[in-house]
Amino acid sequence: MIQPVILSGGSGSRLWPLSREEHPKHLIPLLDQQTLLQKTLLRLQGLSDLLSPLVVCNERQRFMVAQQLQDISVDAQAIVLEPVGRNTAPAVALAAIKAMEQGQDPLLLVLAADHMIQQADLFRETVMDAVAYATADHLVTFGVVPLKPHTGYGYIHRGSRIGAHAYQVAQFVEKPSLPTAQQYLRSGHYYWNSGMFLFKASVYLKALQHHAPEILMACQLTMKHQQQDSDFTRIDAEAFKHCPDISIDYAVMEKASNVAVLPLDAGWSDVGSWESLWEVCLQDAQNNVVQGDVLSEGVSNSYLRAESRLLTVLGLKEVVVIETPDAVLVADMKYSQAVKNVVQMLKKANRIEHIRHLESEKKHG
Repeated sequence: MIQPVILSGGSGSRLWPLSREEHPKHLIPLLDQQTLLQKTLLRLQGLSDLLSPLVVCNERQRFMVAQQLQDISVDAQAIVLEPVGRNTAPAVALAAIKAMEQGQDPLLLVLAADHMIQQADLFRETVMDAVAYATADHLVTFGVVPLKPHTGYGYIHRGSRIGAHAYQVAQFVEKPSLPTAQQYLRSGHYYWNSGMFLFKASVYLKALQHHAPEILMACQLTMKHQQQDSDFTRIDAEAFKHCPDISIDYAVMEKASNVAVLPLDAGWSDVGSWESLWEVCLQDAQNNVVQGDVLSEGVSNSYLRAESRLLTVLGLKEVVVIETPDAVLVADMKYSQAVKNVVQMLKKANRIEHIRHLESEKKHG
């Protein structure tokens, strides 16, 4: 049995001003009428022995998450609410404990809610290839076959082959410099770290017990006092606050010896910047992505989006221009990774435009 675990967190900083802390990118229809969360759930259809998804989300976003599942007729096994963010290792631990409550030990397919995968059939095929390794007690991760020397991703260095489809993981590598990333690409032995996993719930909890017992202890205590509130599972907030804040890579994957990687070549993107969103969107003859009420002339290789009023752009190339009712972003495309710096500036200035959209500012329909 495959138990999808959807990690629906995020700070809403990388696609500001469209995304906000209370309305992050995976809850926004970026490409069409479906959000990234909905696309993540829908691409699972067709997997064998699939259980209802288990969603871990921020408490403040619970109603939006529940509504978006309802809109695509997906019934969650549970929606576990995090009172505070504690990164991916504790979030997956909560899901593993929840998944084993009825005496089952399913394979957890851990997915971020905000990733884009263009070829869902190849994604499902790779997941099914991974089942044999996860069933044999491997901690499986999916390494994206790199298309370019990207410096914004961590990398996985593959080791020796352990089967028809998988390799041992030799090393997890932090985000590299451009020359190092170019070297990785030439070698053919490195993959982008997708942050997607497949493993038995029990195998993950056993790995936590060995490598990060304080996380397991805190999450077990947290789930011991869980309460059901309509569609939501509420956990012990005080116990969870004392849980370490650490990613699954640092807590487990980089330390364990039973880690396997399967190459994934299915058009993956974490949509981690305006430039990466521009790359995966349909572009016009001038290589522009245009959404909303936009007039442009002499513009190329750009992302232009208007949410509430007419946006006009003239004589520019490789720019991002985003209009929302309460904020406007104009940036060089290559500088779009630095949008998170604006969010930090807003925080330091004690403003709230990084937290929510200011509805009172909406003067244009």
